[in-house]
Amino acid sequence: MKSVLVAVTTLGAGLIAVGCGLAAGGPDSSPPVAQTQQPLEALVPLASCAEVDSYVRSRVTTEINEYFDAIIKNINESKYGSCYYGGGYNGAEYDSANAPPAPSSAGGSSSSGGTGGGGAAKAGQSSSTNNQVAGVDEADFVKNDGQYLYVVANKALRIIKAWPANEMTAIAKVDLGGEPRKLFVEGDRAVVYVAVPKETNLPGTGGSSSSGGSRAKGGGASYPGGNRECTYGYDCVPSGDGTATKILVFDIANRSAPQKIRELDVSGSLLAARRIGNAVHTVVVDAPAQIEGLEWYPQDLQCDGTEDDTTQKAKAIAAYEALRTKNLATVAKADLSQTLPSIQEGGASAVGACTGFYRPSLAEGRSFTSILSVDIAGGPLTTATVISDPGVVYASETGLYMSVPHTQTEGGGWYDSMYGEKQASTVHKFRIGATPTLTGYEASGIVKGRVLNQFALDEHEQHLRMATTTGRAPSPETHSTMSVLKRDGQKLVLTGQVDKIAPSEDIRSVRFDGSRGYIVTFKKTDPLYVFDLGNPIAPAITGELKIPGFSTYMHMMDASHLLTIGYDADDQGSFAWFTGVRLQIFDVSNMKDPKLQHVEIIGTRGSSSEALTNHLAFTYFAPKNALALPMTICEGGSGGGGYGTNMTFAGLIVYDTTVANGFQLKGKVAHPNTSTGGYNSGGCSNWWTNASSEVKRSVIMDDFVYSISNKRVKVNALGNLATDIVEVSLEN
Repeated sequence: MKSVLVAVTTLGAGLIAVGCGLAAGGPDSSPPVAQTQQPLEALVPLASCAEVDSYVRSRVTTEINEYFDAIIKNINESKYGSCYYGGGYNGAEYDSANAPPAPSSAGGSSSSGGTGGGGAAKAGQSSSTNNQVAGVDEADFVKNDGQYLYVVANKALRIIKAWPANEMTAIAKVDLGGEPRKLFVEGDRAVVYVAVPKETNLPGTGGSSSSGGSRAKGGGASYPGGNRECTYGYDCVPSGDGTATKILVFDIANRSAPQKIRELDVSGSLLAARRIGNAVHTVVVDAPAQIEGLEWYPQDLQCDGTEDDTTQKAKAIAAYEALRTKNLATVAKADLSQTLPSIQEGGASAVGACTGFYRPSLAEGRSFTSILSVDIAGGPLTTATVISDPGVVYASETGLYMSVPHTQTEGGGWYDSMYGEKQASTVHKFRIGATPTLTGYEASGIVKGRVLNQFALDEHEQHLRMATTTGRAPSPETHSTMSVLKRDGQKLVLTGQVDKIAPSEDIRSVRFDGSRGYIVTFKKTDPLYVFDLGNPIAPAITGELKIPGFSTYMHMMDASHLLTIGYDADDQGSFAWFTGVRLQIFDVSNMKDPKLQHVEIIGTRGSSSEALTNHLAFTYFAPKNALALPMTICEGGSGGGGYGTNMTFAGLIVYDTTVANGFQLKGKVAHPNTSTGGYNSGGCSNWWTNASSEVKRSVIMDDFVYSISNKRVKVNALGNLATDIVEVSLEN
């Protein structure tokens, strides 16, 4: 049997509050139901390969039966008797989101850390990755240490000597043999994630949950080299991209000659990664087990044109029942050991067979979601695997959470504590830390609704806070919930909540800051809600502010001010069009009376920025009062929902940004997106959740800004942004 990748369902927080009755209009902060009514949602350990095999085989069998039951029901209920009908691949009633496993898919910037290497001069101050949580580094395709830029793009790891700025030059390039995704750099070590093709003989591998998660691939930015990553989550669920992953570790003590010192071959695709000190925690997803020989439509089913409807239906049902029997026999004989996730190092298994496996108490799909923990300096792996669809991942310094969305279906199993709710999310917590051996499963809970992204989860003083939405705007039943949970053994128990927030609106951004929380919802206007979460038993809304548009990302400028990016909106009565990019500064010093202090509108409908849906593209560097944003500016929108069709700028835009003076434009760094040095206006038609831009990231070192696209790195002085100092190509 292949060695099993320890898969931890990464908890991307999205707790749902227990629904309490409320008169229409306002939030409900009544006490939650008693703990005795909160079910134990703990994962069940699978102690042996035999138990893993039995569970996976039973899940495949169940889903095959559910599939054929639905087909036969459709035939019986059809008005027609065509024996071609049945709801399989060629049938009108086939629902890919609920298909069986085989045919379906399965914190702010800060001064730099790490060493510069070689003892050469470094910038006095430099921005770093815009991590959600201080002390928890997030993998990205660009890292810097104040002296060097480390970039993975176009199938290579590149090291660029970035300081002094006017001497920027590429000093190393390492071909990676696949499409690089992200990396970490700590001291003299670099960890690089590379996607490699994964063979499959069945359609739909690598997709999202059959338990209700969307398969949409919007809501996120593109990886370097292509493929969209679900980072925002409004119309997608993080699910990986179906590739396998190589984890490469390099010794970069000599920056001009990196040496590969370790290579792990992981069967799953990258979902998320965090680094705490020297410990790197990687979450990967393996698509549902692929079993050869399964068939979903009887190829020999034919009609001769003379049979009546009853005869045709009987013929179709008999053909599908025969195919069901054949498939069940195939599953019974299949060697499922070849379908399990694996980790190889040097051609041999890197972990013990079937170790660290768990299943949910109620089936959550057949994907394998795993967490792999390793020390960047070397040593053995620690792993855990959940047989579950993936979800949103959030990590603190001590816990990694994964929130898995579910939608109740007719005839399907459901959670007792979610009686009356159509949408729910299970959330699983795993212990992590600066030592890989700490990794292990701790507890699970369940909430109603779904989380937007990782910012909808936060751990504070041993409590998990989650913001969720039930439904979708503009449905009048749509509303949101703020929930607070605490671990009690293997339970994550609801301690307090505010429910029925913003009826008919859904969440567009969330931010937590200590004992406070902020939620932006939207249908026509942007209500900013301020929460006092100081008492985990009695969370409460303390303030609300309604303004046009909505924020997709909120950043703590300081303890009293929110700096946000989102979209302006054009109110149309019953709805609103999103229009240009909207920057804002809010004064939240008075929790009961939040105020909008400054606004900047950029372009018209169609203008876009990578930072709208990926916080890693947002650079606010407080020491220089500098806000640097990738930006695509489109002009000419005439209102009424029309897109601006004239792209007037693509590149990096930089503002001097202060509480006193708001947004003062410092200048722009152009990155033309055509071979002739102009702009391709075709990029002006992006839907709002598919925000993108030519520039993907930026780094500030002292008085210089570095703008990074998939093609090049430019350096410009903050005082003269129109003049390029040096450009380094990433395409050769």
